[in-house]
Amino acid sequence: MDFTFFSPAKIQFGPDTSRRIAESVTGFGTRAFVITGKNSARANTLITDLERAGISCSTFSQSNEPHVDEMVRGAEAARAFGADFVVAIGGGSVVDAAKVISALVTNKGDIYDYLEVIGKGRGIDHRPVPLVALPTTAGTGAEVTCNGVIASRSHGVKVSMRSPLLYPDLVIVDPKLTLSMPPGATAATGMDALTQLMEAFVTPFATPVTDALCREGLRRVARSFQRAFESGEDLDAREDMCIASLFSGIALANAKLGAVHGIAGPMGGMITAPHGVICARLLAPVTRLNIRRLDRLDPGHPGLAKYRETAQILTQDTLAEPGDGVDWIESLVRLMEIPLLKGFGLDAIVCQKLGEKAFCASSMKGNPVQLTREEIVLLLENELGITQ
Repeated sequence: MDFTFFSPAKIQFGPDTSRRIAESVTGFGTRAFVITGKNSARANTLITDLERAGISCSTFSQSNEPHVDEMVRGAEAARAFGADFVVAIGGGSVVDAAKVISALVTNKGDIYDYLEVIGKGRGIDHRPVPLVALPTTAGTGAEVTCNGVIASRSHGVKVSMRSPLLYPDLVIVDPKLTLSMPPGATAATGMDALTQLMEAFVTPFATPVTDALCREGLRRVARSFQRAFESGEDLDAREDMCIASLFSGIALANAKLGAVHGIAGPMGGMITAPHGVICARLLAPVTRLNIRRLDRLDPGHPGLAKYRETAQILTQDTLAEPGDGVDWIESLVRLMEIPLLKGFGLDAIVCQKLGEKAFCASSMKGNPVQLTREEIVLLLENELGITQ
């Protein structure tokens, strides 16, 4: 057994932990560049707490998924303000933007020097300014990963800036910050967390540490996801989903992902669907295909055993078989009325292009079985019904 495990420097978890931010950032400096989401008002309390502690704040709104030009502007604004540290309060896009901006403040090369796929993919040379991440959604786990995902409109893709130095210095997970999430956002982000837990569990790069995180995360999804969706004010359910999201992020950062994210990555640059919706629509068909291929390849394959264990956790039935887990996912997607991807622009032409892009995606390396280009295209066309 031989593995390496990474995680952020410090994680504070619990209701109202966000109200202790002023004391938590002692030593980071006196000028905070605060990155918010579309609802910037939710940062008002945090900013007030910082300013009462003598910390000056400048805000930057990240209302949509981050893109290259926006990250350059954000870094310029942070430098002009003289930011000592960056604070991100929002969903995964906000946290991803904050990682990239915090790195660009101290690494002044062209942004394409540091971007994978469309750039040179070079590691950053200098440590970013300190970053504090406060997620307001429970799904992406971006607060505990070491890459920032951004879009390039000119290339029509989403790519990452990646470095062990991009882990936030402080993560504050306050489940109360997720209470305002509407059902649709709860469903999409939660399905992202579920997908990450499942993919990190069955990948050949899994370790005993990531397995433990995935098992616990899956248990919490099984008992609380539907409750969080149906009763948004249920703090216990929100707390469980925050743990599931947190664990999924740590697990994927160490064990990689699989075919769902291998397809979702390039798809996100080609259609307008939110990432969580893409994951929700792909998870069941990809899992079913993986199970079928593994069963045909080797009925004793460890990936198949983990799919069986996943099914037993999700259904809370010790006799469940791998396919029962897929049925559970499909039932949940129907219950939460996750929209079809064809409503976001997915069609036969896009599927053909996706077959090639997804086949070459880095996340495919973590899938328990290698899928062909043709299988990916057929999965999209047949399972999602876009040719009907």
